[in-house]
Amino acid sequence: MNTAATEPDSLLLIGCGILQREIRYLIERNQWPLDTSFMRSALHNNIGKLEKGLRGSLAKRADRETIVFYGCCHPNIDHIVAEGHSLRTPGQNCVDILLGRELFDRELANGAFFLLEEWAQRWSPITEEVFGKNPVVIRSVFHEAHQYILAIRTPCSSDFSSEAEEVARIVDLPLRWMDVGLEHLQSVLEETMQRKLKERDE
Repeated sequence: MNTAATEPDSLLLIGCGILQREIRYLIERNQWPLDTSFMRSALHNNIGKLEKGLRGSLAKRADRETIVFYGCCHPNIDHIVAEGHSLRTPGQNCVDILLGRELFDRELANGAFFLLEEWAQRWSPITEEVFGKNPVVIRSVFHEAHQYILAIRTPCSSDFSSEAEEVARIVDLPLRWMDVGLEHLQSVLEETMQRKLKERDE
């Protein structure tokens, strides 16, 4: 986990680390009074560990006003967040929150598997934890659900083209690229912060 320096009356964002560079960039650019505590994105592979980690983080920071950066990544996530007296960013998952629902739904309907930089760089340990080391099984699963790999670059991304190409080779699907801004992510974070501040002041 990574935590920024605490400012007076600042909120604390607890959430998935998959977009931590983008979130930190927005915090700095907008000078938001928002501290951060990120959890490993690989927790999505085990909802038990995800629940334990999120509950633990919320309990540990019970003295802080918090918001939670997660989509519907656990079947009971809204109950977990509510028990922690927090508010969650609205969205199905982190890609939905980054792209916006219309663009996300369109690419999903077309058969996209969304690939962010961290997933590309940690592909083998992430997929092996779920599917094992059997490439036939991995390809079969991806071919059943997807038509192509959609690698997403943000203004905070480094060059992960070679890693994305390797993922596409492993799952035997064509690779496409999409460059996106941070406007939707910013609007979701701003909305969630404002909801929490309003709740706090009531």
